[in-house]
Parts: sequence; C-alpha cells; structure tokens
Amino acid sequence: MTDNEQEMLKHERFMLRCIELAEKGAGKVSPNPMVGSVLVVGSAVIGEGYHERFGGVHAEVNAIASVRDRSMLHKATLYVNLEPCSHFGKTPPCADLIIEKGIPRVVVACRDPHDKVAGRGIERLRDAGVEVIENVLRDKALQLNEAFVKSHEKGMPFVAVKLAQTLDGKVATGKGLSKWITGEEARQEVHRQRSRYDAVLSASSTVLADDPLLTVRHVEGRNPVRVVLDRHLRIPLTAKVFNSEARTFLFTANGMAENSRIGLLREKDVEVYSVKDHESGLDLKEVMHLLHDKGILSVYVESGPRLAASLIRARLVDKLFLYIAPLLFGGDGLDAVASIGVEAPDKAPRLRYETPRFFGEDLLIEAYLHHD
Repeated sequence: MTDNEQEMLKHERFMLRCIELAEKGAGKVSPNPMVGSVLVVGSAVIGEGYHERFGGVHAEVNAIASVRDRSMLHKATLYVNLEPCSHFGKTPPCADLIIEKGIPRVVVACRDPHDKVAGRGIERLRDAGVEVIENVLRDKALQLNEAFVKSHEKGMPFVAVKLAQTLDGKVATGKGLSKWITGEEARQEVHRQRSRYDAVLSASSTVLADDPLLTVRHVEGRNPVRVVLDRHLRIPLTAKVFNSEARTFLFTANGMAENSRIGLLREKDVEVYSVKDHESGLDLKEVMHLLHDKGILSVYVESGPRLAASLIRARLVDKLFLYIAPLLFGGDGLDAVASIGVEAPDKAPRLRYETPRFFGEDLLIEAYLHHD
C-alpha cells in the first residue's frame, strides 16, 4: 500500500468518526446541519465535538474546547464532515476560529450548500495558509445531511414515505384491518425515524380510520410537527392529532376559508393553511413549498396508499421506508400504493436500494427514488 493510500484510509477513518458524532444531533439541530469534528495529531485523537442543538455552538468549537493541551493545536489536523462556516449567524464563523487557533490542516467531507458559505469557508482557510483537503467520504456526508442539502439546493423539504406491508404488498386486509402488520421492534424504529424528521404528515382518511397521535413515544426524541391534509375539514375536533402534545399544521382547500370550524381549530392552537385543490386532492407541491417556508426541511409521511401514490406521481418523494412483515393477505388485501399511472416497465419510477435491515421478524428496505 502506498503512502497516499495509507493517508487516505486514515482520513476516512477519522471522517467516519465525524459522521458518527454528527448523528448525535439528529432531530435536535434542524434547520442546521448535523456536524461532527475530530482533532488529530499523528494518529491520536486529541479532541472531539459535535453540533448538539439548534442555536448552540458548532462542532468545531466543541472539538477545540475539548482539547486539554492547546499547544497541540498548532500541529493538529481538524476533521469535519461539512465545510466550516464563514459567516456570522447565531455563532461566529468557525473558519476564523480555526485560523485564530493556528490549526494547520483541515480535512472536509463536503462543501456547505448554504448560499452564505458555499466554498467561502474553505477559501478563507486557504487564504490564511491552512491546508484544506476536500471530498473525503463526500457521498456519506451528503447523505447524512440530505434534508439540509435539498433545502438549500432545491428550496423544498426532503420527503420520505413510510409503508408497512405484507410480503405480498398489502397494507390492510379486505376488511380494512391493519393493526398490527409489523411487530413491536419495527414500530419502535418508526418512532425513532419520526424523531429525526421535522414533520410527520398524514391524510384525513388515515386520521379518521386510526385516530393516531403522530408523536414520539417508544424512544427518546422530540416530537415532529404534525401535518394533516384535510381537504374538506372532516376530522373531528376531538381527534388526537389536535391535542397539545405537539405543534399541528392542518392544510385544507381554499374554498374552505370561511368554514366556521377553522376558527375552532385555531382556538386549539392548530395552524390552518389553505391551498389550491384539484380533482385529485390538495396541491401537494404548494403544501411542500409552504412547509419549507415554515422551516420544515424534512417530512416523514405516514398515510395510506392514495397519498403515497399522489406524492410519487407529483415527483415529491425522495425516499421510501418499506417495512415488510412475514404475512400474506392475498388478493382481497389493500395494495400498499395506489395507481401511479405506469403503463410500461421502462416508465416506472426507478429506485436505489440501501442495505436491508431486520427489526425483529420484519424487513426494512430503504430506497431512494431517482428524479431525472
């Protein structure tokens, strides 16, 4: 193995640690990115830190603060999974701190897509004589902050759809029964995923059928904003999604603006928004744009086959979480996804699988949709 190959393996090892640290901020730092940082001298770690909460100090600051012997900084390499910031936000620029502390080398996984950074942090470091190595585990780093990246590149939230189905692709029996298709371990993982997303979205049909809370209960973590699509204001005021446990947004059709129930919902602190509607339902793109304007960077969809199909047809879905239980419902069961208008195999949406995982007896397949 050449010296360069050994050096790259070393960089990748410490960058993996940065990503591991960064993940500790999942569900706590949004709309900021998840960032971890490691300080190394030779092959020894002398400091670590991560961005712990929104508004708190950044990963690089925490890593530098953890170093006992500050004189070691002058020969250290700082690893960070996202380009150090170069602007004043809630905290001072991390690039300036790195320069001030005399750290001679920085290894970065990927550049920050935020228009106030976007290469300026790296440029500032290099102008000050700091050696900067880029693109170490870039793809892993971009995936970690996929919602942050999409928000700044596309101006839309990252959308994931969760489906729980039988091996033959059914989400309910012929009589409409679905509790419970998956086991306890899979349901616990769903709650963990909820806690990582900014919002959990469902439709009135699901709320009317199941009366879900849509909160995080089986794991530690924050409650996401609950988003409910209720085109005709059918959901009763007593529904659990309207309790005070979490913030709730309700989207209805423009034509419902004068409905007296809107005032009653607002008295319960439900935030009601009106959007255009079509023959097939509410304008989902307008919903997503409004959510993004409200600071929602990621949306976890838990609903039925029709909403899943509508989101896929509108090309709004980035990722699927597909839980497959070892059950068979047969032809009378309800299909996991309603019609999406596929007329030929080469016209079907194409996905990219991640490594499958088991939760108890249930198989989780994660897959990304390709949008050309």
